[in-house]
Amino acid sequence: MRPALFARFLRANHPPCSPHRVHLRLSSQLHAAPAHAQHSPEEAVDLAPDFGDYSIILPPEPFQFGTSHFHTLPVPSSIALPPYMLERERRRATGESDAEINGAGDLDPYPKDGRDRDGRIELGGQDEVGLRAAATLAREVREYAGSLVKVGVTTAAIDSAIHEYIVAHGAYPSPRLYSGFPRSSCTSVNNIIAHGIPDARPLEDGDIVNIDVTVYLGGFHGDTSRTFLVGNVDKPGRELVNVTTETLEAGISACGPGKHFRGIGKAIQELALQRGHSVSSQFTGHGIGRVFHRPPWILHDKNDEPGVMKPGHCFTIEPCIIQGSNPRGWIFPDGWTTSTEVRPPAPHHFKAHWLTNRFSEQNCARSAQEEHMVLITHTGADVLTR
Repeated sequence: MRPALFARFLRANHPPCSPHRVHLRLSSQLHAAPAHAQHSPEEAVDLAPDFGDYSIILPPEPFQFGTSHFHTLPVPSSIALPPYMLERERRRATGESDAEINGAGDLDPYPKDGRDRDGRIELGGQDEVGLRAAATLAREVREYAGSLVKVGVTTAAIDSAIHEYIVAHGAYPSPRLYSGFPRSSCTSVNNIIAHGIPDARPLEDGDIVNIDVTVYLGGFHGDTSRTFLVGNVDKPGRELVNVTTETLEAGISACGPGKHFRGIGKAIQELALQRGHSVSSQFTGHGIGRVFHRPPWILHDKNDEPGVMKPGHCFTIEPCIIQGSNPRGWIFPDGWTTSTEVRPPAPHHFKAHWLTNRFSEQNCARSAQEEHMVLITHTGADVLTR
């Protein structure tokens, strides 16, 4: 969508707001009521599920498209670069612009045939040692990141600290300039499902924030994330984060040699639905190792995808669990940040909505995510980032 049209779309579908947030009580999903139902705004709030009290994140105005306005932190020359960064530097040397490089497609290809086509590593060898080392560092970075989460701290400051921690341990922060992503980690707050770009917004009391970190160490990527509580988070928010952990563990329990990959999504979605939440189908887990993202692709909802886990498969499971029954997301003008949907009020509530400045008809549910790397062994499944 062209920038001018996108701006018109946002203004038509979002209330006026301050650059980074509005405060509202989210009793959303009014649209789930029958179309013929006639309720006052007060009655409608009572009929809708209560998603709790929190700030929603919307793109700052005026809208800035792309990521050129974000500062990317430097990496010491002593740090070994992943293949996609080596390819980026090669293209830069030929005169290609960043925009051309970012639009060139996958700079981190994986083998499509031969021994490595399914991404399995040789168990018991140096590849397994290297993979485990990268995963261990990723876990340490994740825990360090969690220690930084406090009211008033900006996600940009957390990202900067993560960056310094990673390079101090001789590793490269894998998200940095991967397909043009400008930061060294992803920070997704409240209604942001995934790929939030760290910025100058201070974390607020009651926020939840997912921090997704990946490191490139010794030729292997290690990838993990967790959603952290900021200060005093309300009961629905705490429950969402707990359910997200439970669904991840349910997915892990479905893993083992000879088991079908589709069993992971089945276990995750069934549990999420039991708890009254939904699962994003827009984001998947992925094979990982020498390549950042590659098959097998791990779907987190029910699916009929073929494929069986074999010893040596390593992949991430990283479900995004969303309050309520609408898991759809939309992408901010930066091209990365993905939020749960914001819907305008039903027509018969439009006048009352704007006159009272009440946003109860908006659906901007919170999302939480948690991620682990799983290695299939000859006897079971080993969680490398736990």
